[in-house]
Amino acid sequence: MTNPTVQPIKAIILSAGQGRRLLPLTENTPKCLLPVADKPVLAWQIDALLAAGIGNITVITGFQVGLIEELLQQQYAQYPGINILFNPFYEVADNLASCWIARGEMDCDFLILNGDTVIEPALLNKVLNSPAAPITLSVDFKNSYDADDMKVQLDTGGWVQQVSKIVPPHQVNAESIGLIYFRGDGVRLFRQAVEEALRHPAELKSWYLSIIDRLAKQHQVNSCPINGLRWCEVDFIEDLSRAGIIFSQ
Repeated sequence: MTNPTVQPIKAIILSAGQGRRLLPLTENTPKCLLPVADKPVLAWQIDALLAAGIGNITVITGFQVGLIEELLQQQYAQYPGINILFNPFYEVADNLASCWIARGEMDCDFLILNGDTVIEPALLNKVLNSPAAPITLSVDFKNSYDADDMKVQLDTGGWVQQVSKIVPPHQVNAESIGLIYFRGDGVRLFRQAVEEALRHPAELKSWYLSIIDRLAKQHQVNSCPINGLRWCEVDFIEDLSRAGIIFSQ
């Protein structure tokens, strides 16, 4: 099903990192190229975006950029809207720097997708057709959240109050899956916040979700629950097997 939204939408995929927690699998292969059910994570992402009618896709690369270029040339040469932006700071910075590299692409409604989140097209369509908000954070729910989860506190109306790995346990009621939709004023707010943040050297080590957390406190971030739809974050070797099971169904 193609998303009925008329306004052009871009997608930015943050795939600069090596994925050291997946060593030795990522010794020479970036995390986004690891296979899930015989298909690279990045290919799952691009195929889901294309199925949703999004052909303007920028992949932020870093580690082993040549291998990613190879995949795009081999499998997506017929899609001229799929491009690469290289992040030369990938060894020393976190993903806020990748957003800074991509800030020139943030000139219309867009999605940010973490390079390690495998999603199905139905999930993407749900987010694209979610109620209008400046920023929409895709969230899921479970019984308990561990230290590595990007934890979220929602108010009773579903608006995000905070998002961070260190939200106190008694305030957590969701987790971010690594897919965010920016619309209207949310585009400008996020781009300006990214430009402002990187003026401070300490922010090189920040996650871009620290900015989403700040904007949430200004009541700019709504949530889109995607429970029941297929997704998997690939951080550790056991996640790869789990993703394989989920996406081979």
